[in-house]
Amino acid sequence: MQDISKIVDNLEVKILNLVERHDFLRAENDLLRNQLLQVQHELHVKTQQIRDNEQQLQSLRVAKTIQGSDHSKETTQKINALVKEIDWCIAQLSD
Repeated sequence: MQDISKIVDNLEVKILNLVERHDFLRAENDLLRNQLLQVQHELHVKTQQIRDNEQQLQSLRVAKTIQGSDHSKETTQKINALVKEIDWCIAQLSD
């Protein structure tokens, strides 16, 4: 009879340990999910900043080409390329 009592006590201790571990892991999981959401948000913000900077860099390159170019043919080609790109964007938006 004492063996059964010891087994039950041992089983009770193990169950309590498992419940504590489960609670700890659940709390840790919640913390990690919150951190993941925060990092994903930061990544989204940084990606948008990169896109904005790339667009600004492209605009500056075009402006520099137009401003400092004595070659009107190159400038005309750049402007034509930009116009084609704008036309393509408008066509995509109207589809």
